[in-house]
Amino acid sequence: MKTGTTRAPHLWEALIPVIALIGFLLVTIQAYGQDPHIPLVLGTAIAAIFGMRLGYTWSALLEGMIRGITLALPAILILLVIGILIGLWIAAGIVPLLIDYGLKLLSPQIFLAASCLICSIISLSTGSSWTTAGTVGIALIGVGDALGIPTPMTAGAIISGAYFGDKMSPLSDTTNLAPGVAGSELFEHIRHMAFTTTPSILLALVLFLILGFGHAGETRDTDALVNLMETLESQFILGPWLLIPPVIVIAMVILKIPALPALFVGSLIGGLFAFLFQGVGLYELLEVSMRGYTSDSGNEAVDQLVSRGGMESMFWTVGLILCALTFGGIMERTGMLEVLSAAILKLAQSTGSLVLTTVTTCFGMNALAADQYLAIIVPGRMYRDAYDKAGLHPKNLSRVLEDAGTITSPLIFWNTCGATMSEVLGISAGAYWMFCFFNLINPLISILYGFTGWTMARAASETDLKEG
Repeated sequence: MKTGTTRAPHLWEALIPVIALIGFLLVTIQAYGQDPHIPLVLGTAIAAIFGMRLGYTWSALLEGMIRGITLALPAILILLVIGILIGLWIAAGIVPLLIDYGLKLLSPQIFLAASCLICSIISLSTGSSWTTAGTVGIALIGVGDALGIPTPMTAGAIISGAYFGDKMSPLSDTTNLAPGVAGSELFEHIRHMAFTTTPSILLALVLFLILGFGHAGETRDTDALVNLMETLESQFILGPWLLIPPVIVIAMVILKIPALPALFVGSLIGGLFAFLFQGVGLYELLEVSMRGYTSDSGNEAVDQLVSRGGMESMFWTVGLILCALTFGGIMERTGMLEVLSAAILKLAQSTGSLVLTTVTTCFGMNALAADQYLAIIVPGRMYRDAYDKAGLHPKNLSRVLEDAGTITSPLIFWNTCGATMSEVLGISAGAYWMFCFFNLINPLISILYGFTGWTMARAASETDLKEG
């Protein structure tokens, strides 16, 4: 709630918490190599001070922080369950089996493009980038490491494919959210997105093929790979029956069962398979669920590949998400985010600049509010009238919201999506972002279409807004 003396923030008042946060992050991470949690807490404190300056009570600011955290609670629960699932699927031999198959079937030359394509198909079928990364993705990371592919490249291919499907699948929550916010219809939204998404994924696949051929001349350590596969096959009882849990999870998501119960059931089945086929006892199952699987095979490569998972492994990420969303919650509650967006909107004098403004705002929301959903909802709510006044069909706005809001979220390491991808795949967003070709290309193509007018559908009424 507000007091009777609250006022709208000036632009400089909205900018100071943002500038302070950026400064805290740069000093803490770049200069001292520390975690981003404390800078986010300090940034939240600065935002709270300015919120009080605007007349908001502590209760109102706390309400904003709680609201911000509440929006991410489903994501946090999914993240914790993914930690359990990873540990149990390793203990059951499911992840080792996928790694073993990958080593036998994939070569370094096509691995990156194939990984992107595989993740595209899985995420398109399930509508979930997190499920894709947390199941198939962790296996592909292991295969890539064993093939000598740099982990950042593998992570970029996985994330590119995962977010292609997340963006295009009618089962995806963001694919349903964007047209709802913008005022368009689901399937016209998906068809309109194909104009920007198709060339983006094709260009990404070409780039991944080029990167893969860069490894074509490398000499593979065949003995090391054979030793790795032999160690996996001696440590786990492997067989095609272990593919049943992943198939069940994918089928449940296709049948529109929500991700959280689907992943939880997948975890339970993984625990059952670990008990039946690997002889893991109840105590060990509980230990793995909480603290992850620990391999002591004597093969360093195998131990690095499969020693991971557990709910405990996600606590760092959950803490990061909570810290980030408290900052975003205060910024939104006090109207500072709205002031920043309104200032940017003043720069939009043409269709191209309007699209550029929307893309910039979505990226900024992903960075400041640290939440993918807010990066769609807030710009969608703010720019809906602007697109209408420009004579543009609402499906243009819903497409741009996904081209920027959905796609750029995993590129920011303190965003819920970036933090999750970093934790699940075991590598910082700061290392993999430059290889997320699809996520980088898609917003640029959206901006290009805005300035050229290509595929920018008009509404029934026209205005004088220029094209480009």
